[in-house]
Amino acid sequence: MPLRIEDTFRIALAAADRPLAGMWVCSGSPLIAELCAGSGLDWLLVDAEHSPNGLESILAQLQAVNGYPVQVMVRPPVNDTVLIKQYLDLGVQNLLIPMVNSVAEAESAVAATRYPPEGVRGVGSALARAARWNRVPDYLARAADTISVTVQIESTAAVDSVADILKVDGVDAIFVGPSDLAASMGLLGQQEHPEVRAAVEHCLTAAKTARKPAGVNAFNPDTARHYLDNGASFILVGADVALLARGSEALAAQYIKAGDIQKDSGGTPASY
Repeated sequence: MPLRIEDTFRIALAAADRPLAGMWVCSGSPLIAELCAGSGLDWLLVDAEHSPNGLESILAQLQAVNGYPVQVMVRPPVNDTVLIKQYLDLGVQNLLIPMVNSVAEAESAVAATRYPPEGVRGVGSALARAARWNRVPDYLARAADTISVTVQIESTAAVDSVADILKVDGVDAIFVGPSDLAASMGLLGQQEHPEVRAAVEHCLTAAKTARKPAGVNAFNPDTARHYLDNGASFILVGADVALLARGSEALAAQYIKAGDIQKDSGGTPASY
């Protein structure tokens, strides 16, 4: 299937008449990715920063969800030119770049997605799924149109620079990460702290002023609704691994009394 401009997150956000709701895909499993792709959510984030995802598993997940009516964004573990090149060659169209703290780092992320002279992306389209091995007409000339770049605001330095980061040509959106932001503010684990929420709201306001979309991570439904009411254009509201963890715990709580779980000699629940 050829790459299409309409498959970019940038186009989806511009066309939407409501905020887009999505979830994390962290398991590394193509089966789970496909299951989530058919959920009815607007978008998925395949994460490689805090999840067991390498190039091969990302490729398999892209293939598994291909054809489903869902946007797919992929987060590399670091803002690295070589790694971004590899992701793009795999056919990743929507990137979430973590820990972008300055204009220079935002510019570096964008440059990694552009061929020279606009950027520094290495040319290997004949070898790459991105161009369907040179089956996409004029891929080199139009590649930038098939890619969206969202940068992550998750430190006090990034919050201080957010207005300037939003001005960087090629930055299509920002995404605020309250967990790392809270840690950088000396409030580790306190994503709901009033100062953290105020910083997130500052970023949402800056994005509205710049007329660019802003998203945020919020698993707490009340917090998610608060940020949506304050201008978030897209949001992540859950994760595959978290849903499985909480769901399996609920089953255990329903059917097994506390202290009655049988364990084998290794200290793990016995097989049934």
